[in-house]
Amino acid sequence: MTRVTTLCKKDVAILKKWEKKLVYKLKLIVVGKIKEEYYRKKVAEFSKIIEKKINFQIIELEDESIPKKASDSIMSQVKEKEGNRILEHIDNQDYVVALCIDGKTTTKEGMKNIFQNVTNQSIECVDFVIGGSLGLSDRVVRRANYKLSFSKMTFPHQLMRVMLLEQIMDSI
Repeated sequence: MTRVTTLCKKDVAILKKWEKKLVYKLKLIVVGKIKEEYYRKKVAEFSKIIEKKINFQIIELEDESIPKKASDSIMSQVKEKEGNRILEHIDNQDYVVALCIDGKTTTKEGMKNIFQNVTNQSIECVDFVIGGSLGLSDRVVRRANYKLSFSKMTFPHQLMRVMLLEQIMDSI
């Protein structure tokens, strides 16, 4: 005898929502704090929307102070220290998207595809990483599964955080 189970509209809606869920957790790992109030407000606004869709966390790491006339060696050390702090928050199984000036540019559909591809690989957590004022250490860039660029131009890190969150918000 075949058993038939009927689903009510509420059950169907729950199943459809579950099917569409792309990733289970999203982390934004950033070096430095946002100083400007208008950027903080936008980050809070976009974060609230993202949190309604997915488990979301922003990890703000302290940036290293850089002497005014720092040598290349000192700048490299600063990037390495910041990079080590970033890597402490990345799990081995996470999918890492590093924002790099030499990364790939994409469209809104491309961002959606990144999330869909990660879901197809059964990866549960995506980490977006924004480095400090000197950029990302080589170790962080090598750890990245995907290198993303918004432009060949350089943007303030606070603005970049707002821009990235808006794209994430529209893509998940």
